[in-house]
Amino acid sequence: MTIHHEGYRTIGIASLLFGLINILSFTFLSGHVLWLSIVIFIITIILLLFIISFFRVPNRVLTIKENAVICPADGKVVVIEDIVETEFFKDKRTQISIFMSPANVHINRNPIGGKVIYNQYHKGKYLVAWHPKSSTENERWTVVVENDYGKILYKQIAGALAKRICNYTKVGDTVEQSAEYGFIKFGSRVDVIVPTYMNIKVELNQQVKGGVTVLATFPYNLQK
Repeated sequence: MTIHHEGYRTIGIASLLFGLINILSFTFLSGHVLWLSIVIFIITIILLLFIISFFRVPNRVLTIKENAVICPADGKVVVIEDIVETEFFKDKRTQISIFMSPANVHINRNPIGGKVIYNQYHKGKYLVAWHPKSSTENERWTVVVENDYGKILYKQIAGALAKRICNYTKVGDTVEQSAEYGFIKFGSRVDVIVPTYMNIKVELNQQVKGGVTVLATFPYNLQK
């Protein structure tokens, strides 16, 4: 396991605060109420370790499967439904949404490999990630990738806690399946929009892993 570069500044600030709080605590409190200094130390070390865990990059074997859509994030499947997609396709599609809790890994990975044909950041609200309108009203970043099997849209969605979305792609890029394309600090949600004819391989409330779990597969006979 390693630490993601997006966490260096946050972890640095948290470490400085941890050191400062405990230096002050043991300097001015330990001589009178040692137990309180110990409690403060325990609480602050737990918080520091929790913050460090937000930015962990676990070692794992990534899934590469050309006719499949791979899960872009760790978390739980909270939506599988047909929708009318209004931003890019403007037709009926199937939406699969993954909720990322603060305890999950926060790296986002490309569901398919191919060429980035659309990349758009949207300012917005910070509704809780499970709110029905979070997909269209929250701050979000939408990417569409095309390959020989078709086009897949996926979006990073900010929530009440997660208020910084990092996206490393741009239109014209060629991306690899399961490779990192972004990061959402402190959790939130990722939506994947696929054609309605695809074979869905996950269920509601299923725990999934980014870059590992197969969300859906294309029929082989639909390859261009």
